[in-house]
Amino acid sequence: ALTSNASGTFDGYYYELWKDTGNTTMTVYTQGRFSCQWSNINNALFRTGKKYNQNWQSLGTIRITYSATYNPNGNSYLCIYGWSTNPLVEFYIVESWGNWRPPGATSLGQVTIDGGTYDIYRTTRVNQPSIVGTATFDQYWSVRTSKRTSGTVTVTDHFRAWANRGLNLGTIDQITLCVEGYQSSGSANITQNTFSQSS
Repeated sequence: ALTSNASGTFDGYYYELWKDTGNTTMTVYTQGRFSCQWSNINNALFRTGKKYNQNWQSLGTIRITYSATYNPNGNSYLCIYGWSTNPLVEFYIVESWGNWRPPGATSLGQVTIDGGTYDIYRTTRVNQPSIVGTATFDQYWSVRTSKRTSGTVTVTDHFRAWANRGLNLGTIDQITLCVEGYQSSGSANITQNTFSQSS
């Protein structure tokens, strides 16, 4: 069980707990499953997934089938989360959320993927923490119009939908299933997190 910032690999999955302040616990299990809880935090992310270091077009089609028990109390997201470099981009495919639907911006349009409707957004972070240190970078978002806590996400279809709107990714550093909390408390148990990759 992790209680402070840590990352590593376990059973073929990359895992990371990141927080700035507050109380966090993350327990990592086999097959990418994990549980987490948080309280009195400012911002905290719990995630497991895969590291790639490949251009997104060369990865083929990536799908994640997941199932979660998700109990946020306040502002939180259950999402597919990752980073691109060249350009540096933080990206979110938000499947469920707490009391606020992110990201509070103007939608660039909707897309239907895996039978669900998502709004696409682009936001910018200025001088904020990133995988390369403090930086200014864009965030790309697909946010479901209705919440769910299990299903299959064809991640590559979101990458394509973003690119079609001029939101381009570069080298994919990581794709993870993530629980994020912001100035809130809560808990989650990820009971399935299965990655598949096909050409």
